[in-house]
Amino acid sequence: MSTTVTTARGPVRGERRADGSLRFLGIPYAQPPVGDLRFAAPVPPEPWAEPLDATAYGPTAQRRPFAEVTTIPEPSVPGAGVLNLNVFTPRADPTAALPVLVWIHGGGYVAGSAASPWYDGAAFNRDGVILVSVGYRLGIEGFLHLEDAPDNRGVRDWIAALEWVRDNIAAFGGDPAKVTVAGQSAGGGAVQTLLAVPAAKGLFRGALSVSGAVPQPDGPEAARAAARLLTSRTGVPATVAALRDLSDDEILDLQDRLAAPGPDREGLPPMLALAPFADGELIPRPALEALTTGEAGADVPLMLGFTEHEFTMFPAPGPDGPPLPVLLGGLGLDPARADAVTRAYGADGPERVFGQALTDATFRAPNLAVADARAARERPTWLYEFTWRSPVTGLAFHCLDLPFAFDLLDAEGVRAVAGDTPPRELADALHRAWVSFVTHQDPGPDWPRYTTEGRVTKIWDEHPRTAEDPLSPVRALWLT
Repeated sequence: MSTTVTTARGPVRGERRADGSLRFLGIPYAQPPVGDLRFAAPVPPEPWAEPLDATAYGPTAQRRPFAEVTTIPEPSVPGAGVLNLNVFTPRADPTAALPVLVWIHGGGYVAGSAASPWYDGAAFNRDGVILVSVGYRLGIEGFLHLEDAPDNRGVRDWIAALEWVRDNIAAFGGDPAKVTVAGQSAGGGAVQTLLAVPAAKGLFRGALSVSGAVPQPDGPEAARAAARLLTSRTGVPATVAALRDLSDDEILDLQDRLAAPGPDREGLPPMLALAPFADGELIPRPALEALTTGEAGADVPLMLGFTEHEFTMFPAPGPDGPPLPVLLGGLGLDPARADAVTRAYGADGPERVFGQALTDATFRAPNLAVADARAARERPTWLYEFTWRSPVTGLAFHCLDLPFAFDLLDAEGVRAVAGDTPPRELADALHRAWVSFVTHQDPGPDWPRYTTEGRVTKIWDEHPRTAEDPLSPVRALWLT
């Protein structure tokens, strides 16, 4: 059964699901970024009169499979109109004033898909929350510095989507004053970036950063280094004129060559070379710096955390590869910490030492630093670590927590990574905490705020619990 809702630009026709909830898929929040708009800031869509069919996912910016890191099914949908979003709502009642969760997908800022079955909003709808999932420009089109184009186009896409939510979500039953922005991996980094963007202030009241990843180093120098590297490796100038008319495949080929390892990457972060960066205008300061030493997000409740073994599945190079001190240096870490890292993680086997160091450097230490800094300033913060180990891998790895948080244990691909009987108690508790945070800006009475006195941290395991400062070894290893 179809249902039509009128947005500021025109009517959209969605579908009613078997449980009575509604979904509206592929709604454009900006014009297709093609032609003169390919590297421009997002432009609102032209109005339309006839109901827009919103019963199938819209085009995605992802054009190739991205299986190196993620275990999430990430469909690639062809088409130009990638600046679209999906709305899952319990009821399209303009008087309902329901809380809203805006979801920004991960994928290292170069991949990922808002059309993933892992991001279905059915369980949130069941519990009285609207879910909006957002597509945005990726890789070169979203984040490469070009002298003749606005920087951080992907960030501008996030802001445009949040502005669409502000202006339209009431028609779908939502309250624009009750928006929480959330995301995982690059999406978690997007959340932290948005906290540091003045133009995003007031577009959301809460923030939920899941395994948030932000680039380091971060700034115009690194962005210009990426642009120079693209040109030196490919011969293609980092300009709109040179890139605008290239095909998707040609752009992705350039992107692959930019991402390849090599000795000419000096000045670039070891990961996330195409990512949001502090351009001095839209993003005044690096996100991590703004969150740990500045006023960014001071009045916004923040729930953040990570899995115990995010990237631990990635082994170090073989015996002929670089030694651990060199590998740590490549991550921007002090090579002198190699012995301490080996002592801390060597019991898990030498093949996991580098992967755990990568996990710490990319996720655990930076997010712990944010939590500690916010706690020192008495800002509302809740910290967690997801430690439940999949029986498939024996690890609590990157992305494993999402089917539990979305309460989608039966979704496509979940059993392949979480086994045949993932713990229901964990899914119930984790999903309930998310719903409570989105609804009340507090995850519930069994999870106290993170403070300097106890540093109470939620441990998401088969039987969830809290613990006092369980991450002190991480702090001692990386932050002191």
